[in-house]
Amino acid sequence: MRTRHTRAAGAVAMLATAALLATACGTGGGDADADDAEAQNTATTTSATAEAGSSENRLAVAYENGIAVLDGETLEVIEEFETEEFTRLNAFGDGETVLVTTSDGFQVLDTSVPELTDLVIEAETPAHVVRHAGKTVLYDDGTSDTFVFDTAALADAEGELPEFETIPGDQAHHGVSIVLTDGTFLTTIGDDEGRTGAFAVDADGEEIARNEECPGIHGEGTAAGETVTFGCEDGALVYKDGEFEKLTAPDEYGRMGNAYVSEDSPLVVGDYKDDPDAESVLLTKIALIDTEAGTHEVVDLPEGVGYTWRDVVRGPNDMAYLLGTDGAIHVIDPATGAISESYDVIDPWEGPAEWQDAHPSIVVNGDIAYVSEPAKNTVYAVDLTTGEVVASGQTPGAPNEMAVALG
Repeated sequence: MRTRHTRAAGAVAMLATAALLATACGTGGGDADADDAEAQNTATTTSATAEAGSSENRLAVAYENGIAVLDGETLEVIEEFETEEFTRLNAFGDGETVLVTTSDGFQVLDTSVPELTDLVIEAETPAHVVRHAGKTVLYDDGTSDTFVFDTAALADAEGELPEFETIPGDQAHHGVSIVLTDGTFLTTIGDDEGRTGAFAVDADGEEIARNEECPGIHGEGTAAGETVTFGCEDGALVYKDGEFEKLTAPDEYGRMGNAYVSEDSPLVVGDYKDDPDAESVLLTKIALIDTEAGTHEVVDLPEGVGYTWRDVVRGPNDMAYLLGTDGAIHVIDPATGAISESYDVIDPWEGPAEWQDAHPSIVVNGDIAYVSEPAKNTVYAVDLTTGEVVASGQTPGAPNEMAVALG
């Protein structure tokens, strides 16, 4: 049962503090918006590699009907779990927990045991998970409700779901929310016909900013100075110092769906699509955003290098690291788009027919990147400072999504 009291004006009308009942995992397929589901687990880079062999250095890998937990140093499989045919994985941020999206909601995977628990944060359509400033924020596309956790609370709850805030949404849409250090709550605006922008509410429940000039708003990333960037179908929307600023793309249709950020840098790298009718999910351009200068530029990748939303991370020295269809990790300067190094890791690959299909991807934990090669049922650990492959391991099925138990 939920009890509610006033939180905010505008689309967010009330707030609740509640603990949802734990439920068993269902057996249906966990669906997401096929056009806009890319950035569910977009995360900022961590500052240091976790201690080898600890639960903080464990990697969860999803494959058809299953999840494996791997040791982050050796990439040996520690445990396997049966699950739904297609699931998504999200680091919770406490060094132990990964959330698994299922048809019932966000299911808790404890990588320290490891155990796929019966704890589920119920959601009609579980979607984005955002970690920032000691909070982990979950978004339910089916209701537009937002669930706000203290990131440390779940690991301390000893087998139960901790209390958390439920911020009711206004109209259901594929959205995302974030809570800043001072309590400011940002969330997207939309309905079943589309998404138009975002608004911000302060800790006292007063709306302080709104912008509805961001068609198809999607994704979120927090750069230096708690500057939040959202992607639009014609550029990007930046929230800074209590105000929104719209940055326009150079193309009439210039969609950014994901923001790849470092919280130590004002520079944001975005994926970029300039053809609304393109059937392939492969992309060949990136967006470069300077949140201090208020600029938005687009850079072409070298010929023969494509990527998807799963193939970009931020890592050492705040650089961007892009896993290309040529099989190499390309080190990209987020200020200029210039490639300084390229590390061959896997065989060349082609883009997936559907976004849900397993295809090569990359996630990062400090200086170490984990790269999947579904064609070989293999995951590699790559030292991003040298390009050296330091470990590899076999997975029980073709690796699809991956998540590190970041802490």
